[in-house]
Amino acid sequence: MSRAIIVSRQRLLQMQSRCLATAHQPSVNPSSIYLDPHKSADPAVTTTPPGLPVHQKRALDSALRVDQAGELAANYIYMGQAAVLSKDPVTGPLIQDMWDQEKKHLTVMNKLQIQHQVRPTVLWEVARMAGFGLGAATALMGKEAAMACTEAVETVIGEHYDDQLKEMEDLPANHPSIPVLKTVIAEFRDDELEHLDIAVENHSQRAPAHALLSTVVGAGCKIAIELCKRI
Repeated sequence: MSRAIIVSRQRLLQMQSRCLATAHQPSVNPSSIYLDPHKSADPAVTTTPPGLPVHQKRALDSALRVDQAGELAANYIYMGQAAVLSKDPVTGPLIQDMWDQEKKHLTVMNKLQIQHQVRPTVLWEVARMAGFGLGAATALMGKEAAMACTEAVETVIGEHYDDQLKEMEDLPANHPSIPVLKTVIAEFRDDELEHLDIAVENHSQRAPAHALLSTVVGAGCKIAIELCKRI
């Protein structure tokens, strides 16, 4: 196993430990506020902090642009996998459940993009096509390869969301939208880590050339993140 993969695993273990530390505390999913029609006029989901310094506005725009693109790509990855494996009695329902969660993520990210006045990436169509192609191609390689794809993607996305939470510490916490945004990012990070665990539990690491597949898919995700931040 490469040093990069070992470091990623160590980071994920740290993130999962933080998630487990608060897992016993009952709570409503923070993102539910974006799906509740009774909250549709709440300033926390309709306004954005005014007069942000340029560097903070750029950071917020970049974060939401790449998150929206990432959730779009994730939807199409699962769509591609479902197109091949939906009839599998075990893997099909797992893929559908994770896809349903990603659909919710994308709905919320679309609302956040409008709320904070962030333009979508110009790579929108590329994200759709690349996501579907990756999902379908790995599913055609077999159930384990599909799970290995999920493991690699969610490893990168989990780390990315965790990094974003640290970067958002400088945003003005006195504006009602910012605490909500941070809790939504944390919720989605935890969801992605759950998908990673599901993939590992369903034999992702038995995929042929697992290390190579993980490295290639993970590297592709990191490149896509950097591109979508900028354009």
